[in-house]
Order: sequence, then structure tokens, then C-alpha cells
Amino acid sequence: MKHLFALLAVAALSTAVQAATEHPWISSPLRMQQPESYFTNLKDGASIETPFLLKFGVSRYGIATIDQPVPKTGHHHLLVNRDLPLDFTQPLPFNDQYIHFGRGQIETVLTFKPGTYTLRLLLADNKHIPLFVYSKPLRLTVTKKNEDIDPKSLLKPGLAILSPASGETVSGPFRMVFHASALNVSHSAIADKRAGHFRIVAERTGNPVERIELSNGATEAWLKPPPGDYKVKVELLSNAEPREVMAASDSIDLHVTH
Repeated sequence: MKHLFALLAVAALSTAVQAATEHPWISSPLRMQQPESYFTNLKDGASIETPFLLKFGVSRYGIATIDQPVPKTGHHHLLVNRDLPLDFTQPLPFNDQYIHFGRGQIETVLTFKPGTYTLRLLLADNKHIPLFVYSKPLRLTVTKKNEDIDPKSLLKPGLAILSPASGETVSGPFRMVFHASALNVSHSAIADKRAGHFRIVAERTGNPVERIELSNGATEAWLKPPPGDYKVKVELLSNAEPREVMAASDSIDLHVTH
């Protein structure tokens, strides 16, 4: 009977995912790439000083906390000087080389000592079983560790639109990438009061305000709005209190062409 209830619960969540209202501005990516995770503020070969706030993103998948299974979602893991696991059927270990973000975090503060490191992101399900959603390896050099900087001082609650940049001219479909700092992101099916999901708010003079709710825990979206000049921001809606806005970003200006 428990097994039946579990199957029914997963089926209900799957239906909720499929039945989620899709805004007409939502578009498919230009390239039908496989789902992947990625670093939003570091590139391969970078040199940094620590502490450093490292930010994560994921394409064609959503983020969810580990409370329960939700289709097409996972949570981030940072692999430090480790290759991808050979066996994707076994849960990932908990140690300094496999750092888990099961509460829906999409960032971490690196406190590495000077040296060279290889980093990789890997998504896993609520049981920490890895998914085939991962980043390319990123080779990193730490040139200095600043002992006088408190790592916690880099964690300031807030939202931001990482791309496109304010003032940019874009043509649809274009990708919009968001970030939540010191705030957790999760699929709305999980009513966790510590987590929320993104909503895009777009204003165009003389037109109704458009609100695009990303209930699946996505941290990016491909959009194809009508041509015009827009002010766009993102909000984080509480998963426990759906009408509560936990945080909002500054607005950016976008000019959209055909």
C-alpha cells in the first residue's frame, strides 16, 4: 500500500509539472542541447582570490530540495578535484570533494588555499543519486586567500538578472538567467517555507504587466516577447505562501526586436 501511495504521489507531481500553465512568451532554446549545469560567474582557466562567491546555473532542468522526488528536478553538487562518478546508480558521498546543496542553494563561497583546482557541477535527485546533468570541468587557480575577509560577508540575500544586461537589444528567443543569493530555489510542489521559485515581471508602456511564473524551479528561461521596450525584474515567490514575494531584483531595461 505504501508503494502504491508513493507511485500515486510521483504521478501527481508529474501531472502537476505537465499541467503547469506555460506563458505564450516561453520559447524553446535555439539549440536543443541536453540538460546541463554550469558556472555563471567563472570560466575555465580563471584565476581568483578567495573567499569567492561561486554561482551555479542549470539549463532545461529545475532545482528542488531533497524533501521529496519531483520529475525533471535535482539539486547541485560541487565536485572538487573529482571526475564524474563511474556508477550513476549509487548516491554521492558526503565529504569535502562532494559538496551537497540539498536545500536548493545555487551558490557557495569558495575558501580554497592558493593552488590549482578542478571543479565540476553535478545534479542529483532527492536521494543523491546523480542525474545525467552536469557541467564541463573548470580549471581554476587560487592566487591568494584573504584571511581578513569573512566568507559569510559575501552572502547577502537578494536577486539579480545575470543576463541579458540592462540596456541590451535582444531578439527573440533569448535566454534570461537569474540568480538568488543567500536564498533557496525549489520546485513549487515542495511547500518549503525556506525556498521559493522565480517569477518574471515585464512591463511595456501601454500594455498589461506580464507575469511569468517558473514553478518548476528553473533558474533561466528562453523568452520571445513582442517587440518593444521593457522594464523587467524577477521575484522569488514563497513555496509555502504562494502570494508572498520573498525578494525582488532591480529592474533592467531591454529593447526587444523581431
